[in-house]
Amino acid sequence: MSDGTEIADVSEELGRLLPYLRRFSRAMTGSQSSGDRFAAAALEAILTDRSVLDGVSTKTGVFRVLYGIWSSAGAPVEDGESGTKARAQKHLARLTANSREALLLHSVEGFSFGEIASIIGIDQSEAEQLVQIARREMADAVSGSVMIIEDEAIIAMDIESLVGDMGHRVTGIARTRDEAIALGNADVPDLILADIQLADNSSGIDAVNDLMAQLGERPVIFITAFPERLLTGDKHEPAFLISKPYTEEQVITAVSQAMFFSSTETLKA
Repeated sequence: MSDGTEIADVSEELGRLLPYLRRFSRAMTGSQSSGDRFAAAALEAILTDRSVLDGVSTKTGVFRVLYGIWSSAGAPVEDGESGTKARAQKHLARLTANSREALLLHSVEGFSFGEIASIIGIDQSEAEQLVQIARREMADAVSGSVMIIEDEAIIAMDIESLVGDMGHRVTGIARTRDEAIALGNADVPDLILADIQLADNSSGIDAVNDLMAQLGERPVIFITAFPERLLTGDKHEPAFLISKPYTEEQVITAVSQAMFFSSTETLKA
C-alpha cells in the first residue's frame, strides 16, 4: 500500500470516528463547545504527527490522543467557577480519578478494558477496577428528577424503570411536543431524556428547545438511531447522546454523567 493510500485510509477513518470522538469529549466536559474544541485539538495533533497512532487501532489511538490532551489541560469540565460549573466540579472531585472516563469509554463508546488501559495509560486490571468503582460512585452521588420524552410505550416504560431504579424521580412521560411542554411546565425536571422522532411526527429536538426557552438550561440526553446526525459540530447540539438500540448500562451511564451537570438546585448530593 502506498503512503498516499494509507494516509487517505486514515483520513477516512478519522472522519468516520469524529462524531463519536465529539460524543466522548462532550460527555467528559459536559459542554458541546468545550468538548468539540478538545476533539478538534486531537485531530490537529494526529494530522501533525500520525505516529501517535502507531501500535494501536486508529479508533483507540484517536481517543488516546484526545484523552491525553484533555488530561494535560487539567481535565476541565467547563470554564468558570460558579453556578452549574462549580457544582459539577464539586461532584466530580468526589469521584476516583479516571473512573468516570473509564466508564464512558466502556459503556458508551464500547471499548474493551485493554483498549481503555491503552487510552488512559494504566494497566488492564486497573481499567476494569475503575469501571466498577465508577458504577458504584456515580450511582450514589447525585439524584434528581427526570422527564422522559418518548412515543414508544415499551421503550418509555423501560427507561422509566431504569431511571427509577437509579433513585431518580420520573416527572412523567410525554409522547408529543405539546405533551412535553405541558409536562415540563407542570413539573420542572433536572434532566430531560428525549427521543428525536415523536408520535405525531413532531420533533423531540423542538420540544427540548421550547422547554429550554421556558425553563432555562438543563442537561438533556437524546436517544437516536442516527447519532452521527447530532454530532456534526455545525450547530447547537447535545452534550449527551446515546444510540438506538441502547443497552441498560448506556442509559444508566448517560443519566449519571448528565446529572453532574444539572443547572438546578434540587439535586441531592
